Amino acid sequence: MAGSESPPGAAGQPAISRAQDDLFATGQSARQKYSALVVGRPGLGALLKYELIVTLAQALPGALGLALRKALYPKLLGSCGRNVVFGQNVVLRHPHKIHLGENVVIDDNCLVDAKGTTNRGITVGSGVFVGRNSILSCKNGDITLGRGANVGFNCEIFSAGSVTIGADVLVAAYVYVIGGDHHFADPTKSVLDQARVSRGVSVGAGAWLGAGAKILDGVAIGEHAIIGAGAVVRDDVPARAVAVGIPARVVSTR
Repeated sequence: MAGSESPPGAAGQPAISRAQDDLFATGQSARQKYSALVVGRPGLGALLKYELIVTLAQALPGALGLALRKALYPKLLGSCGRNVVFGQNVVLRHPHKIHLGENVVIDDNCLVDAKGTTNRGITVGSGVFVGRNSILSCKNGDITLGRGANVGFNCEIFSAGSVTIGADVLVAAYVYVIGGDHHFADPTKSVLDQARVSRGVSVGAGAWLGAGAKILDGVAIGEHAIIGAGAVVRDDVPARAVAVGIPARVVSTR
């Protein structure tokens, strides 16, 4: 809830649209809405290409599924290095704004969602591992995973602005990195009806985010810092510091 008392649209950030607003907007056909939300490019050709590749490869189990996704998924992406492995049921949204380095693993049931109208999208460095059931989700924001980063299973990295995970960062299971915020200054309105903005999150190289940690919007974590399991981080953590608790506080320096 960092910065939640700020006025709507603070720091020049645009409000973040809700998916249901886009899905049920008038003036567009169902195909156009689906293309805008999932494919990210207009035109029947882009839609048919996406649907063909997903139908052939996304849910196919075993070695054949791995081989088909390795061959076909890069054709949807903005760029893709060598030896990239896509697990079963990996979902790509706005894939032309997803850029993967070499020797990347995206495990089973992951969502890689670069959705947005003006964002750059998702950039994943070489040697990155993203564990099963994890979500990389943009709402007109950008996500960068540095070379060699390791994201455990059932994690979510959300960006409505900019989220940067540095090289060789270890993100343990069930970690949430929340690069977005809700305002609630007006008690006469629901939180959903008030502005949603982002100040961004950065995690320095070599840091370790313990299992179940929550990193809130606006936080910067320094290089080689350690965040304890279950911690809720709402303030900056210096380089090489060890922070634990709810809210997290620095208890030592490495």
